[in-house]
Order: sequence, then structure tokens, then C-alpha cells
Amino acid sequence: MSKDLKITPVSEWGYNFGTPFIMAGPCSVESEEQVKETARLLSKYPFDILRGGIWKPRTRPNSFEGIGSVGLKWLKEAGNEIGKPVATEVANVKHVYEALRMGIDILWIGARTTVNPFAVQEICDALQGVDIPVLVKNPINPDLELWIGAFERLNRSGITKLAAIHRGFSTHEKSKYRNIPRWNIPIELKRRFPELPIVCDPSHICGNRELLREVAQTALDIGFEGIHLESHINPDKALSDAKQQITPETFGEMISILHSRESLEHNPFAENQLEILRGKIDSLDNYLLELLSERMDVVREIADYKRENNLAIVQPSRWTEILESRLATGERKHLTQKFIKELFHAVHKESIHHQTEVMLNEGKSEIEQK
Repeated sequence: MSKDLKITPVSEWGYNFGTPFIMAGPCSVESEEQVKETARLLSKYPFDILRGGIWKPRTRPNSFEGIGSVGLKWLKEAGNEIGKPVATEVANVKHVYEALRMGIDILWIGARTTVNPFAVQEICDALQGVDIPVLVKNPINPDLELWIGAFERLNRSGITKLAAIHRGFSTHEKSKYRNIPRWNIPIELKRRFPELPIVCDPSHICGNRELLREVAQTALDIGFEGIHLESHINPDKALSDAKQQITPETFGEMISILHSRESLEHNPFAENQLEILRGKIDSLDNYLLELLSERMDVVREIADYKRENNLAIVQPSRWTEILESRLATGERKHLTQKFIKELFHAVHKESIHHQTEVMLNEGKSEIEQK
């Protein structure tokens, strides 16, 4: 049990889900025929939850904003016909009441709603006393505390059947992804709340079909407990997010080649072997920190010299020389340029901090410096 959240394991939700558990279905429920045929074709392959969007939060008002409440009946009937629980997104109190009235089994809160604590709290108030699984997508911006806050609010309303959905984060950076994964954020969420299941949503991370398998497999390699994929009987004709949806047949092919990873809890031998290697990592990390500490000692000597000779802290030509030479050395040692840049930018920032401290001590008395 996690320290700050009360979480009911997925195995106790009342369903016989696989490991990992798979959510699949159309981005939007468009018609009774569309959702039922999609469900029927998906049922040929292993999956656990039929998902379908009923209300679609669109950036601009003149695009398809969902079929509305009438689609809940079609979604529920489609789930009943193939013997699967159904899930949909709720963004306000009206959505919650409509979904509960129609017997929707699982709810999720979307990224655009997670960013608004007022909206999340209203949903939580509407769910007070209701025993239903609720999944929470990460906020559109990379704010872990905001994401955690949604789980805390749901917990206070008595919801303990919780899971996170990682759907990536909006960015203005040029990227092959629609929403950059920033894997470090869900990994930190898992570190802080180990019992909280995390479901990856490759469809919204990628925004296209080509990268779905790569992202889904990465999530399983990291140890995510679920995968969330959008599927449509005719993706190119879909009324929303057409490029990221796949046919049920393509879904089946993809699921068949994904590999889930085993928890160390189920493999004591692997745990023992890893402990030996982790010991080596610990020793190397300690050595690395010693070297960084020694480097900063030299940096402070340089700062003393600059102060005595009235030189500026930042010398752009020297910084360029360091970065270029370290990138070249790192490449020879099979380290990525991105890693080397981030590492030495961090080292440079820390160096400036130390040099600034030395400079600020200029002219202070010994008592003030102490």
C-alpha cells in the first residue's frame, strides 16, 4: 500500500483482466453500427476494456464534439454483446451522472480536465460514495504535482480503484510525437506511488499509426501495467483523430508482438543477479560524485583567479570549447549527444553557481564569510 494514496489493486476491481490489461475502442463513438462492429471485431483478440469517447473536448467549436449521451447506450450494449466492461471520459458533473445512469463500468478524466482542480473536484464530489474505477490522464502540461492532486482528490471522495494514463505532454518543440512522452514524469509517479497502476496511451503520444508499437513496447519495457489504444473499423474516415487510430485487425497484430516484462517480485533469482550489478552501479555513482566534487574544487580555484584578476565568470569561447570536445568524446564512448548536452549544461550551471558564490564573497569580512 502506498504511503499517501489508498489504492485497490486492479486484481480486486471485479474483472478478470490480463497482464498487462488492454483498453481498446474508437476515439469517438460515432454511430451504433460503428461502435458495435468495432467491438465485435476487437473481440477476436485479447483485450480487457472497451473504450469509447462520448463527449470530445475540441480546441475549436466547429469540429466533431462527440455524439453525446445517446452514445452511452450504444457503448454499453456493445460491451455487453462481447462481455467486456466499458469506459468513457467524463469532463463535468453532467457527464458523470449520465455515465453512471447508463451503467458505464469505468471512467477516465482527460488531460484537459486534469489541469483544472476545480473541474476535478466537482467530478470527485459527484462520485462521492460511488465504487467505480477511475483513471486519470496526465495534465497536458508536464506538472506531476497537478496529476497527483487529482488522485488525492479522488481518494478523499472514497475512490480507491485508481490508475494513471500516460498520454504525453503538449510541447512547442519540434518532435516526431504529437505529445512528447517525457518518460521521466510517469517513472517518478511510479517511484512515489508504486501501487498505482500506469496505463500508456500510445495513440495520443504518437498522433500517428507508425509509432504506436514502438511507444507501447517502451511502456511495457519500463513496467507499465496497461496499454490504451484507439481502434476504428475505418480509421481514415473517423470523425476525430483519424491518423492515430488503427483497424481491429492491425490492433490484433500489434498486441500479438508486444512483450510484457516480468516483475522482480516473481523472479527471485533475477533479483539476486541484479543486486550484484547494482552494487557496481552504486560504486561507480559514488566515484562519479567524488569526481564532480573534485571538479567543483577546481572551479572555485578558477573563480578565485578570475576575482583577483577582475575577469567575468562566463567565458563563452571556453564554454563552446568544452561542449564541443565533450560531445566528440562522448560520441566515441557511445553516449548520445542529447545526454552529453544535458549533462554538461547541468555541470556548467553548477560551476557558475560555485563561481558566483566566490565572487560574492569579495570584499566581505572573515566574519561575514563565515
